[in-house]
Amino acid sequence: MAAQMAVNSGASLWGPLKELWETVDGAVLRRQPESVHLLDLQLKKHKPHFLSLFKNPPKSAEQREKVRKASTEGIAIQGQQGSRLLPEQLLTEAFILSDLFDIGELAALELLLAGEQQQPYFPGLTRGLVAVLLYWDGKLCMANSLRTLIQSRQGKTFTLDLSGELVALTTRFTDELMSQGLTKRILTLVSEISVTREFERLQKERGLGNEKHRKEVADLIKECRQALADSLFSWTCQSPLSKDDTLALIGHLETVTAQADGSLDSVSLALVMALLYCLDVSFIEQGTEDRDDLLQALPLLTERQYVSAVHSRLMDSQPWKLPGLQAVCRLAWALLLRVLSQLPQGSALVEFTEADEALADQALLGDVFLFMKEGILGCESFSQEEFYIRRVHSLITDFLALMPMKVKQLRNRADEDARLVHMSLQMDSELPSSLRKDLDHLMILIGEFYSKDPFGLELGLEFWCPTESLQHSSLQGSYLGMALQRPPHKQVVLSKFVRQMGDLLPSTLYISYLRMLKGLANGPQCAHYCFSLLKTNGAAHSDNIQGVSGSPVSWEHFFHSLMLYHENLRRDLPNPDSAHYRHPPLRGITQREMEGLTSFLQLLTTIITWSENARLALCEHPQWTPAVVMLGLLQCSVPPVLKAELLHCLAAFGKSPEIAASLWQSLEYTQILQTVRAPGQRQAAGIEVELNEIESSCEEYPLTRSFCHLISTLVEGSLPVNLGAGLRVPGFQPYLNFLRDSVFLPFPTRAYRRPAEKWEVADSVLEVFHKLLRDYEPQPSDFVQEIVELQGEQVPAHKPPGHSIMFHLLNDSPMLALCLSLLEEGVRQLDTYAPFPGKKHLQSAVLHCLCLLDLALQKEAVFMDLLRESQASLLVSPLEQLLQGVSPQTRRADHIVNIARYLYHSSSNPEAAFQSAKILRRIANYPNIQIRLVGDFTHDQAVSDKLMAGFVECLDNEDAEEGTEKDDVDSQKKVARIRHETQIHILNLLITSLELKAPNLALYLLGYEVKKPVSSTNLQDPGVLGCPRSCLHAILSRLQRGTEKRSGPALTQQAPHLAELCYQVIYQLCACPDTSGPTMRYLRTSQDFLFSHLQHLPFILPSNQIAALSQMSWLMKTAAIELRVTSLNRQRSHTQRLVSLLLDDQPHAQHADGESGMEDETRSVSGFLHFDTVSKVRRKLLSVLDAIEFSQDMPELLQLDFFERTQIEQVISNCEHVNEQGHTVCNVKLLHRVLVAEVNALQGMAAIGQRPLLMEEVNSILQQVVERNRVRRSLSAKRHALQSWRSLVETLLTACPADLIPADERQLIIRDLLLDLHDKVLSEDAAGELMPIVAGAVFTLTAHLSQSVLSEQQQGVGLEASSGFASIANSALHLILRKLLDFILSTGGGYQRLRAHLYGSLLYYLQIAQKPEEPDTLQTAGKAMWERLTAPEDGFSKLQRENLAIIESYGKALMEVVCRDACDGHEISRMLAMAVLDRILSIDRQNQWLLYICNSGYLRSLVESLRQDDVALQSLLTPQPPLLKPLYIFESKMALLTRVAKTGQGAVELLRCGLVAQLMECQVFDMVPDSDAHRVMRDPSGFIPSPMDRYRQILLPTLRLFQVILTSTSINHQQGAAQVLQWLIVHADTIQSLLRCQELSMGALQELSLLTGIISKTALPGALEMGGEVNSAALMEFQGHINRFQRLCLSLLGRLAGSERDRLLKQAEISAPGESAERREEMEVAMQQVCANIMEYCQALLLQSSAQAQFSICLFSPSGSEPAGRDGARTDLSSTVPSMAYSRVPSLGLVLYLLKNSAADFFRFHQSHRQSLGKLQSLDQLPPEELKELCQGLVSGPGAVEKISSVQRSLLAKRRLVQLINNRAKLLALCSYVIETCLFVLWRHLEYYLLHCIPTDPKDSLLPGSTLYRSRLADDSFSGLQASGGRGLSLSRVSQQDLDLLKSDMAAGFGEALQRKLLEVEGLYSQVRSRYTFIQALVRRIRGLLRQPKS
Repeated sequence: MAAQMAVNSGASLWGPLKELWETVDGAVLRRQPESVHLLDLQLKKHKPHFLSLFKNPPKSAEQREKVRKASTEGIAIQGQQGSRLLPEQLLTEAFILSDLFDIGELAALELLLAGEQQQPYFPGLTRGLVAVLLYWDGKLCMANSLRTLIQSRQGKTFTLDLSGELVALTTRFTDELMSQGLTKRILTLVSEISVTREFERLQKERGLGNEKHRKEVADLIKECRQALADSLFSWTCQSPLSKDDTLALIGHLETVTAQADGSLDSVSLALVMALLYCLDVSFIEQGTEDRDDLLQALPLLTERQYVSAVHSRLMDSQPWKLPGLQAVCRLAWALLLRVLSQLPQGSALVEFTEADEALADQALLGDVFLFMKEGILGCESFSQEEFYIRRVHSLITDFLALMPMKVKQLRNRADEDARLVHMSLQMDSELPSSLRKDLDHLMILIGEFYSKDPFGLELGLEFWCPTESLQHSSLQGSYLGMALQRPPHKQVVLSKFVRQMGDLLPSTLYISYLRMLKGLANGPQCAHYCFSLLKTNGAAHSDNIQGVSGSPVSWEHFFHSLMLYHENLRRDLPNPDSAHYRHPPLRGITQREMEGLTSFLQLLTTIITWSENARLALCEHPQWTPAVVMLGLLQCSVPPVLKAELLHCLAAFGKSPEIAASLWQSLEYTQILQTVRAPGQRQAAGIEVELNEIESSCEEYPLTRSFCHLISTLVEGSLPVNLGAGLRVPGFQPYLNFLRDSVFLPFPTRAYRRPAEKWEVADSVLEVFHKLLRDYEPQPSDFVQEIVELQGEQVPAHKPPGHSIMFHLLNDSPMLALCLSLLEEGVRQLDTYAPFPGKKHLQSAVLHCLCLLDLALQKEAVFMDLLRESQASLLVSPLEQLLQGVSPQTRRADHIVNIARYLYHSSSNPEAAFQSAKILRRIANYPNIQIRLVGDFTHDQAVSDKLMAGFVECLDNEDAEEGTEKDDVDSQKKVARIRHETQIHILNLLITSLELKAPNLALYLLGYEVKKPVSSTNLQDPGVLGCPRSCLHAILSRLQRGTEKRSGPALTQQAPHLAELCYQVIYQLCACPDTSGPTMRYLRTSQDFLFSHLQHLPFILPSNQIAALSQMSWLMKTAAIELRVTSLNRQRSHTQRLVSLLLDDQPHAQHADGESGMEDETRSVSGFLHFDTVSKVRRKLLSVLDAIEFSQDMPELLQLDFFERTQIEQVISNCEHVNEQGHTVCNVKLLHRVLVAEVNALQGMAAIGQRPLLMEEVNSILQQVVERNRVRRSLSAKRHALQSWRSLVETLLTACPADLIPADERQLIIRDLLLDLHDKVLSEDAAGELMPIVAGAVFTLTAHLSQSVLSEQQQGVGLEASSGFASIANSALHLILRKLLDFILSTGGGYQRLRAHLYGSLLYYLQIAQKPEEPDTLQTAGKAMWERLTAPEDGFSKLQRENLAIIESYGKALMEVVCRDACDGHEISRMLAMAVLDRILSIDRQNQWLLYICNSGYLRSLVESLRQDDVALQSLLTPQPPLLKPLYIFESKMALLTRVAKTGQGAVELLRCGLVAQLMECQVFDMVPDSDAHRVMRDPSGFIPSPMDRYRQILLPTLRLFQVILTSTSINHQQGAAQVLQWLIVHADTIQSLLRCQELSMGALQELSLLTGIISKTALPGALEMGGEVNSAALMEFQGHINRFQRLCLSLLGRLAGSERDRLLKQAEISAPGESAERREEMEVAMQQVCANIMEYCQALLLQSSAQAQFSICLFSPSGSEPAGRDGARTDLSSTVPSMAYSRVPSLGLVLYLLKNSAADFFRFHQSHRQSLGKLQSLDQLPPEELKELCQGLVSGPGAVEKISSVQRSLLAKRRLVQLINNRAKLLALCSYVIETCLFVLWRHLEYYLLHCIPTDPKDSLLPGSTLYRSRLADDSFSGLQASGGRGLSLSRVSQQDLDLLKSDMAAGFGEALQRKLLEVEGLYSQVRSRYTFIQALVRRIRGLLRQPKS
């Protein structure tokens, strides 16, 4: 038992029933696929509920006990573990509820728990009140399900076109219910349940809440009864009831009573109609194919007892409570018997069928027609059900057709009565009492019944029999389908009835007959027939002698009488100035005549409303002139009611624009509204007086209302601009003033006899205002004061009426105040939820007010702009500010709040809610108002909750449907569309507001904190912690619906645009920094939103591709944010889930909701056959890409016959504007106006004839523009979707932790993405607009591919293991390369910027095949050349070779594109194109590309462009440079030229193109910036380099280029050296200042290392002779320069080798301690390089001067002492050699010092090199601390090392070690070179000084040789060289003492230790490089020299 006692938290009395209703609704009404099966299950489950309809579970003591203990022992809840303790309060409420509804205690408890759960959906109600709603809602679901199931049956009346399977199921089920006594159960329930009784019970237990709750409960109870009654009605429509059921139904109807106004209520009506359908055999006439089956099933024909029982029951003389109802049933039975008697089966029933006449008589005595009119037609719900209408129609027509004798009797009786009445009138006696008015009632019933036609059935057509003369082509009568087919008998009889009744009509029936005609004329075809009838009636008698027609029912008669009335009354026109202007005693019109006239006017109005032909025919009739006569009558004194009818009739005439124009003039002429005062007239006349004096005192306003109606109709057609011209200022203004000042403003204060009329007046006048403002477009001319001439004086003209209304709405005018107070009144009345008189008109008036405000807001911007431009003196305020004013009623600023409160009533008043949302959305665009609005909305908690509930209710509404305005035929569809539009406006309001700063409306509506910081919000599910249900919850619940099914989110299919906006709101919340945190948390934890939506991508909507793309874009953008955020927060599992969802190509396990059964089986079968190969599925990302269609169909060009195409295009572009989504679209309405105005402006007959053709062309232009707009929106959506897809892909690859996607998998994913992207973009019809995004994506993907491959290689896998190069096969790489090159070529000439991306991709791609930097182990040199040549090709070279082959296969086309881009165009593209060229040239071993560049002139153009760069580069050196672009371009050019110069061929070509000459002319090199002056101007971010750095960025590439040229051309071509030397000399001043550099920074050292390198190769004595012919003067100058270079180089050596070196290194460490290791290494290399270069220079000079020592020049002075200053004290070198003439010359000691240092450095470097190599080999064993230290230099920012993963750390450490090793290897090479050259220089000098030099004594100093000596030193090596031939050695001035000192110093310095070291260097390093033992030989020689004995 305990198991059954568990509580269902969904409430068994509500949840399961709701589910049942959804299933039934889905299967029958919405026809969802696969629903029959579900329905079957539900019906089986709920069968007992249906059988015991509405029976509640009984109470029981056991349950009571269990519930009582729930607070102490707890109670089990289904689907939850363990039991739950419930609070005492809840249990008390449960017992109350149980007693209240007499339901079981557990059921009551469940209801309360469900109420608690559902509470957020019902703000302001307690759980108990919600439980009451749920109880009744459960009952309603039950009743609705029953009704719908019964409606789905097949039968005799209607069909829903459902599948046979479904119908069979429901028929079987409902038959069973019926056989178990459903009818009696329904009848019992209908009589038991009543709202008042239920309310009394609820009231006692406080079970009723606020007004809304009361209304909702009452509505639910009423709907329950209605649904039950409808179920029975639907049954009888389709199938007959059994005998007992029929009798039970009759028994129930006997007791029915009428409502207060004599009509039936809708439930009783349904039951009456059920009985009428039981007694209906009209289907027999229809002759459908299943007629015989239906006849078999009809108990009327098959069961004799059935007929006799029903017959006796209806013949029973016992009166019912409603005798009229009894009469109706008897009449129906009588007619049925008459039909049966005519059937073959009816012969058996003769005894009953005889009684039909008697029954009919009884029915007539019971006033059957009167009751039908009052009791049945009077019921509101009668006209809402088509089958009620059809049944009553058949009842009336059957009576007329089947009982013609009865009709004849009625007519005779009526004629008799008319005579009696006539006699009694003549004799002035009492009217006879026995008068029956049956025919009267019948006619009035027919008139009433057919005058309403809500379904457009035009049933009245059966009364008109088309005669042949009327076979008019435009008419389609019910039987005009075939040419001359005889109309059916019934139709003939009916039309005869209409005609005969009109013949010789007695006056008593005159009005009734007119009313009947009015009803029968309702409808376009009926009106035409009626018009013809009245025409022919008159024509037949027109030959009468009197001239007045005989038939009183004809146009002739009517209009004649009207004219006579007019004639008579006009004579009595009172003088308006006589003081007693009242109605004189009416001679003219009696009450009876009044009614007759009114009926005639109403008939006339109906006919001309429906038939335009009748309108024109009557209006243009020359004798009748109806409009003139009517306007004349309006001036006479007739009662206001008649005037009102006349005005209505005129309004109907005014529907034709042709008539409207003349009506305006007549209206003005007759002065109905007095617009011109006669001079001397004291008192106003016309309608104003009628309103103020007559209508106000009668408290009834028919005339005013109909006048408003007339104006409303007339302004629709046209507004006459010159109305009243000549007599007054022309225009509409007086009418507007009257409507505003006399009708609208006083309406609240007037008295009304009928309360509803107050709102009718307001509604009718506001309608006119609405139309005027709607059609008003502000024009510049409206703001210019125009003058018109009137009777000789100038008066200001009137403005258009719309302008006047705008002006009043944009000021704090009484009109605006009244509109706003009307809105407040409206919302107050709606809040009572009570019906009140005039509610419909109040709602309509409110709607007009809202529309006025909306239109004013919409037009105000244009209005104000024009006003400003015109400088007119009007004062206006923006409406949105006026709306913030204080309301005089409440003393609060609550106008906008009142407008917003209409959203709360969206269920009852959808249009008002729609307008309200529209207004709020317009106001939301103003940021300053938002903050105040939030304050107003949250000011009062109760109001705030209501507003929130209103917004949420609108968004929650499921009845909304997307549709176009064309669908509005069906009112339900219209309401659904309006609800949908409301939701769109609310979402747009949220989107607009979210872009503004907080607090804003969106944050408040979405449930974020408005008073505290937004980011502190904690979003909860509704109801948790008292959190109300906000718009966010509504949006999410709409989006989430359907995500658990396979079909995906339902909203995306049902309302694509709505779904798109919902996704956009979510994205905005996630993207905005303030809301992002709370939103993402909530979506992740409570909703699992993204995963559940992404799994359904892509959304495919063939009908609305644009919306589907937008939905996906917003969703993907949100997903990208989520991936980024979860990665940053290390929420690994979340990221992993999304990543695998998007990227996996293995199928996931399907949904677990039982849908996947089928699939699993098939998969397992295929698995069995394929031996367990798992089928791959398409990656989610790729299938999304598939959904983006790259092709776009463009509209073809306009084909125009009349308009000029260029002008049309101009007009179209003038009408374009940017809409809210940021698309440029053309405003079609505006374009239409412009074009139509253009057509209308055409003059002349030809134009009029051509007008239709012109309009047709206008139409085609508009269609074309609509199509263009669609294409633009489509392209924009595709762009957006592709952009979002790209950002998602990029986020996946960059932001997510790399180890989530293993490298091999990552490469395959990138491969798939790249190939798919290329396939799509390279297809023939891909739209060019999408290319840039694709190119961007390709760039990112290639970059990641290259990165992934490289990192995979660095980790040391893949080179040998896999088939190709890495995890990705070579073939795939080649494919990618081919597609890339195709893409580059497909872009053609345009799209240069786009190619920049592709060049970037190509560079990344080519980088893959680039060999990574390998550690130089110093061992490789040992390998023999042969070994190197025969080594197998490694992966890199293979791939490189294949890449090159592919590139070359594209031939000249590709070369052309790349070269062209490199030479011209956008800067970035040029740089990247040059980089591509550089890359290809570097791998192009065949030099094909080089040849192409040289031969096609691109190289020359590049070289020549250097001159143009000069100016731009000079501007770069100013302290504040304009742009750095020229610098980057220059660097790229230099890099490319350097690459070209690396081959001998290229270098020669460059020299031939005059490269050096171009560079000589560049002046930028001479503009060395002053390094200190610009310290102040440093860019704080460090991004913009300082001027000095910028200068170096120009100089260094140039020097490198020279160095490469010199290297490439050195062997066979001295010209290069000569040219470069010339460059050096041209810029000599600069070069020298650089060489003298004071501050040796890193940059300076780099400059020096390059400069000395160039000088060492060029500034040689022989260089000039090579340079061709130079005259001697120039030669002298050049020599001077070269000597200076030489001197500067040597002094530089002194600085670098000696004193400054250590100081510099220390300084580097102090200045940038963070990067010290790197910086120090770089500086060491640079210094070593400078020393090596200078030593090479010395060696070259020595070698060039002479081959033997005795003739060579001396570069160093003979002083062996080493420079001091190792301890940091800077002493000048010269101090060691006292005051000698050659003090400027560095001493040999310096060379020795350099030698020692280099040897010491060598060992230091060697040591470090070995250590690093060791570390590299045992990288895995290194301790983590050391790894961190190694990485430190390569990552920036403090603590950055901590953040990277261990894999990356070891990669970085490896990179750093390779860098260190190679750096050391370079240093070792330099050191060994310096050692060798130093030794050589030492040896050369020592040999000279010690062997060949002849010392001199100081005393000989006057000898001329002293000059010579100086020349031997480095000052002037040239003269030394020339003199050397004949110079005497004995003349040199080196004293013996110097030489001795030199020898001893050298011997001391060049000791054993040093010699050992040097030999060791050779052993360690040099011998590995070459076989020669150079150092050993030199050391030996020097030792020999130093050991020589003194001579």
